[in-house]
Order: sequence, then structure tokens, then C-alpha cells
Amino acid sequence: MAATDPIEDLVADVFARACTSRGVLENVAGKWGILALAALSDGAYRFNALRRRVDGISEKMLAQTLHALERDGLVRRDVQGTIPPRVEYSLTPIGEKISFKLLELIELVEGEMPEVHAARARYDDTRR
Repeated sequence: MAATDPIEDLVADVFARACTSRGVLENVAGKWGILALAALSDGAYRFNALRRRVDGISEKMLAQTLHALERDGLVRRDVQGTIPPRVEYSLTPIGEKISFKLLELIELVEGEMPEVHAARARYDDTRR
């Protein structure tokens, strides 16, 4: 009888303090994670092209974000054996599923911006 991995037997519960899903959620739901995954939904990008697409992200932050997402199995790093080496980033199947949901959220937020602006104006008016 094969021994099972105790980690595989755990049920993910993001509300549990020690659940590893929290770290993955943090990587996905952080500002840069959301934007990187959404941008990669368009297809593979080289590092600098992705950095231009995700306007405002520093080189260091993009590298950290991509490393975290790659470690979580959401992003694939493809190093092509050319001179100089060409590196492209793309989504894995899991990354594609998550990106799809993030794009729905982004579209929802963008579509509700008129109401958000109105709510902010009302809020600010009551604080003056």
C-alpha cells in the first residue's frame, strides 16, 4: 500500500490560518498578480513587453510576481535556446482558469466605475 502525502489529503480552506491556499490567493489577488495574469491571458509575453503592458510595475516587482506565480503553477517560463536566450511567459491551464475569472472581475469593476465615482463624490461631500 502506497503512503499518501499528508499535504495532498488536506482540504484547502482559505479562511484557516495555516492553509497554504492563502499564500496562493495573495499571489493571485495582489495588484500585480491580477494584472500579470490578466495580461498573460492575451498570450505569451517576453519580460519587457509584459512590463510595458502592466504599466507602472517595476522590473523587480514583475520578476518577483512572475517567480511567485510560476512557483504556484500558474505561469510557465519558457527559455528558448537562442543566442541571446529568449524567455517567454505564458499561462498554464490552471493560470488560464484563474485568469478567466479575474478578467470577469476586471470587467465588472470597469463597468461599475460610473457608480463608484458617484459613490465617492457622495461620500466626499458628506465629509466636508
